[in-house]
Amino acid sequence: MYAQMIKTASSGVKSRDEMSDEEREFQDKVDNDIKIEPRDWMPEDYRRTLIRQIGQHAHSEVVGQLPEGNWITRAPTLERKAILLAKVQDEAGHGLYLYSAAETLGVSRDEMIELLHEGKMKYSSIFNYPTLNWADIGAVGWLVDGAAIVNQVALQRTSYGPYARAMVRICKEESFHARQGYDAFMKMAQGSKEQRRMAQDALNRMWFPCLMMFGPSDAESVHGEQSMAWKIKVKSNDELRQQYVDQTIPQIDYLGLDRPDPGIEWNEECEHYDFSMPDWKEFFDVIKGNGPCNRDRMRDRVAAWEDGQWVRDGLLAHARKRAAQKVAAE
Repeated sequence: MYAQMIKTASSGVKSRDEMSDEEREFQDKVDNDIKIEPRDWMPEDYRRTLIRQIGQHAHSEVVGQLPEGNWITRAPTLERKAILLAKVQDEAGHGLYLYSAAETLGVSRDEMIELLHEGKMKYSSIFNYPTLNWADIGAVGWLVDGAAIVNQVALQRTSYGPYARAMVRICKEESFHARQGYDAFMKMAQGSKEQRRMAQDALNRMWFPCLMMFGPSDAESVHGEQSMAWKIKVKSNDELRQQYVDQTIPQIDYLGLDRPDPGIEWNEECEHYDFSMPDWKEFFDVIKGNGPCNRDRMRDRVAAWEDGQWVRDGLLAHARKRAAQKVAAE
């Protein structure tokens, strides 16, 4: 069991004088943008932090299929159905890439999934909010995947090689997801009065949960300082959140929709949009398991895992049989 691998790592950043020779050599590689590979020496806290972050990322991709999967059969056109089906399949593939990257750190996929089901590993808070109508599905593609891209493009430069390389393909596919989401949302925003109302409502409900996706403010972030020093993260939570706001507000304006936050205003001095922070009490409540859909999401994931046991057993039996046949043939 690797529960200890995901416990909170030290929040303080060591000075070079406090580091061992191995730690200094490791930090020099990180500072010089040399990727850390699975067989390289690494601090145990670095390993723990990566397992926590990559595992949470993988779980988010898999749990993220649930809000959209429910709408595949109810998509308004055959084209939209095919697009959404492909998107949900992509999310499963993203989970596979990320679980595989985490396994290079010495933790198995089964162990991470068990920790998720026990509530000892988390997934993105955004997936604990409901998708009430088709406009919400467009908002997930545009706003949620748009936020994911901002975070994941930065992660292509993360210091751990397998994680960075997984991000390259994921970002290409997420770009498609965001474009199809914006296209679907645009059709709603430019449609009938009722469709426009639905689009505005979806935007208003999704906006602040999307801002929460980048994590708490830098002042409250437990892992941020050390993750930045190790270049696990190359931009802080607040930097990423500001980048997301700056790129999304012009898109909202282009759609002709009302801005979802009255505090949004262009700041000439710093050349960024000012905006209101989300309700962090709500955020922490959701990640503790008290969001609108937390229990539904975990119930569905556990049921899917248990229902698929016979498939895993069959594949394992087949692999063992092939291995035995190979040995016998030799």
